[in-house]
Amino acid sequence: MLAAIEEAQSGGAEGGIPVGSVIVHRGKVIGRGHNRRIQQGSVIRHGEMDAFENAGRQPAQVYRESVLYTTLSPCAMCSGAILLYGIPKVVVGENLTFMGEEEWLRSRGVEVTVLQDPVCMDLMQTFIAKNPELWHEDIGETPA
Repeated sequence: MLAAIEEAQSGGAEGGIPVGSVIVHRGKVIGRGHNRRIQQGSVIRHGEMDAFENAGRQPAQVYRESVLYTTLSPCAMCSGAILLYGIPKVVVGENLTFMGEEEWLRSRGVEVTVLQDPVCMDLMQTFIAKNPELWHEDIGETPA
Protein backbone atom coordinates (compact mmCIF):
# COMPACT_ATOMS: atom_id res chain seq x y z
CA MET A 1 0.00 0.00 0.00
CA LEU A 2 2.92 2.34 0.61
CA ALA A 3 3.77 2.35 -3.10
CA ALA A 4 0.13 3.19 -3.96
CA ILE A 5 0.22 6.04 -1.43
CA GLU A 6 3.43 7.33 -3.00
CA GLU A 7 1.68 7.32 -6.37
CA ALA A 8 -1.31 9.19 -4.92
CA GLN A 9 1.00 11.81 -3.44
CA SER A 10 2.76 12.19 -6.80
CA GLY A 11 -0.57 12.73 -8.52
CA GLY A 12 -1.57 15.35 -5.98
CA ALA A 13 1.78 17.11 -6.34
CA GLU A 14 1.20 17.28 -10.11
CA GLY A 15 -2.13 19.04 -9.52
CA GLY A 16 -4.17 15.90 -10.12
CA ILE A 17 -6.52 13.83 -8.04
CA PRO A 18 -4.52 11.97 -5.36
CA VAL A 19 -5.44 8.37 -6.10
CA GLY A 20 -2.66 5.85 -6.58
CA SER A 21 -2.50 2.18 -7.45
CA VAL A 22 0.02 -0.62 -7.90
CA ILE A 23 -0.26 -4.12 -9.30
CA VAL A 24 1.92 -6.68 -7.53
CA HIS A 25 2.80 -10.09 -8.95
CA ARG A 26 4.59 -12.54 -6.67
CA GLY A 27 5.83 -9.74 -4.44
CA LYS A 28 7.09 -7.51 -7.29
CA VAL A 29 5.41 -4.33 -8.51
CA ILE A 30 4.69 -4.83 -12.21
CA GLY A 31 2.58 -1.72 -12.73
CA ARG A 32 2.16 1.51 -10.84
CA GLY A 33 0.21 4.62 -11.55
CA HIS A 34 -1.90 7.48 -10.34
CA ASN A 35 -4.91 9.41 -11.49
CA ARG A 36 -3.79 11.48 -14.49
CA ARG A 37 -7.13 12.68 -15.82
CA ILE A 38 -6.32 16.32 -15.23
CA GLN A 39 -2.66 16.14 -16.21
CA GLN A 40 -3.34 14.29 -19.49
CA GLY A 41 -6.83 15.56 -20.26
CA SER A 42 -7.94 11.92 -20.16
CA VAL A 43 -11.39 10.53 -19.54
CA ILE A 44 -10.13 7.15 -18.32
CA ARG A 45 -6.78 7.62 -16.58
CA HIS A 46 -7.84 6.74 -13.02
CA GLY A 47 -5.09 5.39 -10.77
CA GLU A 48 -5.96 1.76 -11.40
CA MET A 49 -6.22 2.28 -15.16
CA ASP A 50 -2.83 4.01 -15.14
CA ALA A 51 -1.32 1.08 -13.24
CA PHE A 52 -2.75 -1.37 -15.80
CA GLU A 53 -1.44 0.75 -18.66
CA ASN A 54 2.01 0.89 -17.08
CA ALA A 55 2.01 -2.87 -16.39
CA GLY A 56 1.50 -3.35 -20.11
CA ARG A 57 0.70 -6.55 -21.89
CA GLN A 58 1.09 -9.46 -19.53
CA PRO A 59 0.15 -13.11 -19.93
CA ALA A 60 -3.32 -13.69 -18.50
CA GLN A 61 -1.86 -15.89 -15.77
CA VAL A 62 0.26 -13.01 -14.44
CA TYR A 63 -2.82 -10.87 -13.78
CA ARG A 64 -4.63 -13.89 -12.30
CA GLU A 65 -1.82 -14.21 -9.74
CA SER A 66 -1.60 -10.49 -8.90
CA VAL A 67 -2.89 -8.21 -6.19
CA LEU A 68 -4.05 -4.68 -6.98
CA TYR A 69 -3.54 -2.04 -4.30
CA THR A 70 -5.48 1.21 -4.61
CA THR A 71 -5.75 4.14 -2.24
CA LEU A 72 -9.48 4.61 -2.97
CA SER A 73 -12.34 2.20 -3.58
CA PRO A 74 -12.40 1.39 -7.32
CA CYS A 75 -15.12 2.87 -9.51
CA ALA A 76 -17.16 0.86 -12.02
CA MET A 77 -14.65 1.46 -14.83
CA CYS A 78 -11.66 0.33 -12.78
CA SER A 79 -13.60 -2.59 -11.30
CA GLY A 80 -14.45 -3.69 -14.84
CA ALA A 81 -10.74 -3.79 -15.69
CA ILE A 82 -10.05 -5.75 -12.50
CA LEU A 83 -12.66 -8.31 -13.53
CA LEU A 84 -11.59 -8.35 -17.19
CA TYR A 85 -8.03 -9.25 -16.31
CA GLY A 86 -8.94 -11.63 -13.50
CA ILE A 87 -7.24 -9.87 -10.59
CA PRO A 88 -8.20 -12.10 -7.62
CA LYS A 89 -7.47 -9.69 -4.76
CA VAL A 90 -7.83 -5.94 -4.26
CA VAL A 91 -6.57 -4.03 -1.23
CA VAL A 92 -8.33 -0.68 -0.79
CA GLY A 93 -6.81 2.16 1.22
CA GLU A 94 -10.17 3.67 2.11
CA ASN A 95 -13.81 3.68 1.05
CA LEU A 96 -15.32 6.37 3.27
CA THR A 97 -14.64 9.19 0.82
CA PHE A 98 -15.99 7.17 -2.10
CA MET A 99 -17.61 3.74 -2.15
CA GLY A 100 -16.88 2.11 -5.45
CA GLU A 101 -17.94 -1.27 -6.76
CA GLU A 102 -16.62 -3.42 -3.94
CA GLU A 103 -19.79 -5.50 -3.67
CA TRP A 104 -19.78 -6.15 -7.42
CA LEU A 105 -16.16 -7.32 -7.19
CA ARG A 106 -16.98 -9.58 -4.23
CA SER A 107 -20.01 -11.00 -6.04
CA ARG A 108 -17.65 -12.01 -8.86
CA GLY A 109 -15.23 -13.78 -6.50
CA VAL A 110 -12.66 -11.03 -5.94
CA GLU A 111 -11.28 -10.81 -2.41
CA VAL A 112 -11.56 -7.17 -1.31
CA THR A 113 -9.79 -5.91 1.82
CA VAL A 114 -10.38 -2.36 3.07
CA LEU A 115 -7.78 -0.77 5.34
CA GLN A 116 -9.40 2.63 6.18
CA ASP A 117 -5.89 4.05 6.12
CA PRO A 118 -5.76 7.55 7.65
CA VAL A 119 -3.18 8.79 5.10
CA CYS A 120 -5.42 7.74 2.21
CA MET A 121 -8.44 9.39 3.85
CA ASP A 122 -6.56 12.62 4.49
CA LEU A 123 -5.29 12.82 0.91
CA MET A 124 -8.82 12.60 -0.48
CA GLN A 125 -10.58 14.75 2.12
CA THR A 126 -8.05 17.55 1.70
CA PHE A 127 -8.27 17.39 -2.09
CA ILE A 128 -12.08 17.34 -2.17
CA ALA A 129 -12.32 20.30 0.24
CA LYS A 130 -10.06 22.35 -2.06
CA ASN A 131 -11.31 21.05 -5.43
CA PRO A 132 -14.91 19.84 -5.24
CA GLU A 133 -15.58 20.52 -8.92
CA LEU A 134 -12.64 18.39 -10.07
CA TRP A 135 -13.65 15.60 -7.74
CA HIS A 136 -17.24 15.54 -9.02
CA GLU A 137 -15.97 15.53 -12.60
CA ASP A 138 -13.69 12.60 -11.83
CA ILE A 139 -16.51 10.42 -10.51
CA GLY A 140 -19.01 11.56 -13.14
CA GLU A 141 -21.31 13.51 -10.84
CA THR A 142 -22.80 16.97 -11.00
CA PRO A 143 -22.00 19.00 -7.87
CA ALA A 144 -24.96 19.80 -5.63
